Amino acid sequence: MFDIEEVNNIIRNRRSMFVAQFKENDPVEDSVIQEMLENANWAPTHKLTEPWRFTVFSGEGLKELARFQSELYKETAEKNGTFKEVVYEKLQQNPLKCSHVIAIGMKRHLTAGIPDMEEIAAVSMAVQNMYLTASAHGLAAYWGTGGVTFYPETKSYFGLEEDDLFMGFFFVAKPTLDGWPAGRRKPIEDKVTWVRE
Repeated sequence: MFDIEEVNNIIRNRRSMFVAQFKENDPVEDSVIQEMLENANWAPTHKLTEPWRFTVFSGEGLKELARFQSELYKETAEKNGTFKEVVYEKLQQNPLKCSHVIAIGMKRHLTAGIPDMEEIAAVSMAVQNMYLTASAHGLAAYWGTGGVTFYPETKSYFGLEEDDLFMGFFFVAKPTLDGWPAGRRKPIEDKVTWVRE
């Protein structure tokens, strides 16, 4: 039914590539991002709650994300005395180096009686589907939870409520690298115990 070698290849060769490896001013087609989102929508989801929520920033929208997160950081960090100019500048500049940035939210469905962990896992699998699709297209991408991810104001900015969760940003661009990065994993045998009797 499926080409298992191709499935193995895409899973084992997915890589995170970061802003320093992004090709600037060469945007990815929106149709590819739409395909990534459609594939995210087919992640496993207990009781079909489909808890993932995405906000896509592109074009001029990247400036809005840069403004929002850098100003929120500045306001918060100046209040508690932890402001660093280098962090502020990074939050201002990094979104502008991307083709698209996808904000990742998790919408809780309390009436479904599903543990938080299962909803978090569902969103994580949706993001993995985006990762795999990006890799299949030869794109650079990574999931980041730094910056303002865990600020309460970020959750409300994305329309999430108290029981919901904001889970970071998925950054996408064409890569500057000539070759695909090599992977590093310790053998699976070091992490598995078989019980056969």
